Amino acid sequence: MNGVLGTLPAELVGKVVTPDDRRYRLLRSTYTTVGQPAAVVLPESADDVAAALRLARETGLRVAVRSGGHGLSGSGTNDGGLVIDLSALHRVDVLDRGSRLVRVEAGARWAQVAQALAPHGLAISSGDHGNVGVGGIATGGGVGWLVRQYGLTIDRIRAVEVVLPDGTAVRADAETEPDLLWAMRGAGAGAGIALAFEIEAMELRDVGYAQLVVVVDPAGETLRRWADVMARAPRELSTAVMLSSQGATTAAFITAIVASESTSVIRDSVEPLLRIGDVRAQQAHVVPYTELVPPLHLHANTGQMPSSTTNGLLTGMTPDAARALVAASAGPDPVLAQLRSLGGATHDPAASATAFAHRHQNTLVIASAFPPDDRATLAAAWARIAPHTDGAYVNFESAPDEATFARAYPGLAGTRVTDLWKRYDPDGVLRPRPPA
Repeated sequence: MNGVLGTLPAELVGKVVTPDDRRYRLLRSTYTTVGQPAAVVLPESADDVAAALRLARETGLRVAVRSGGHGLSGSGTNDGGLVIDLSALHRVDVLDRGSRLVRVEAGARWAQVAQALAPHGLAISSGDHGNVGVGGIATGGGVGWLVRQYGLTIDRIRAVEVVLPDGTAVRADAETEPDLLWAMRGAGAGAGIALAFEIEAMELRDVGYAQLVVVVDPAGETLRRWADVMARAPRELSTAVMLSSQGATTAAFITAIVASESTSVIRDSVEPLLRIGDVRAQQAHVVPYTELVPPLHLHANTGQMPSSTTNGLLTGMTPDAARALVAASAGPDPVLAQLRSLGGATHDPAASATAFAHRHQNTLVIASAFPPDDRATLAAAWARIAPHTDGAYVNFESAPDEATFARAYPGLAGTRVTDLWKRYDPDGVLRPRPPA
């Protein structure tokens, strides 16, 4: 056995992949980051996870926890440390069809979840790619295709099965460990390792799926009209916008999802988007929800998309914010700018209900840049956008630091998160560590 690891706990024999193992190449990395961990542990139970944490303590190895590995931060791997890969924990069970309560293990990916729930006529709003792992989104937030109708993924979590950094297995719900449940819904990365979630799903089979390409003027009035439409839109409508520039022309590629199979509801929801600007292309279909996060998305994560990403939340699309977004996506060193609509059900919970405290903002702005000069390019572009933002979402941040923490967990939320991370992980076994 690798000298760094010493003697393996009995629970982990046959479940540890080291660099000399042929499986290592497909297990060492995330989607954005190539890692060189000392070992990858593939636990199959809470006892295995506890043993992996004990091994990390005994060896002094840094811990990375991975559910799917699609996370933009690359935190699901490291160099020289121990990766706890939850992919063997991927069961999806309907616990109670009447109350739509389902149990989803943290290592499942959302394509698998959608496929498992479809025969029951159920769905969970859960990100925008089928290869994304459950654990990362369900502990950080969860801005999915159905976000304005369903809310964030964390808003429908009723219980979490957690292994604490000291190896203790606990169930966190409203009656038992309510503080831990609060932290796991939005700030789970520093409190414990989630193994499974009990989530209230929604009744859904088919959705409206529309795509539009709209010309964006330099002043960003097109974006302001989009924001105005979304402010008045029915909850069934959620949209994602990608800005792309070629020469002097900037276009908004809009994906609109309507959480309904009614053609009249779909038409009435989407039609106002056709009036926000010069529409160059459009199409609309009714499709099963499973087509939004299909099994086709499932793939190994081998660091194939290196990038730098940051984000911020907008309460309103002011003229200055709109201009800044267009400038960042159309400058001599442009970034990939994306907008996700919030509002609707995301505004229902009180700001103090979960560790995700951002309950009044209407738009999530995500900016990404790519090598070779991704960090410098992103910093220059984001400097234009940042003054207009109000908060941030932890799951779309490549380089989390104390400033990121303050934006993601402002004010009293940050104080409570820090206190709970110190309570549940006093030795800083998990990352990120609480700010000093």
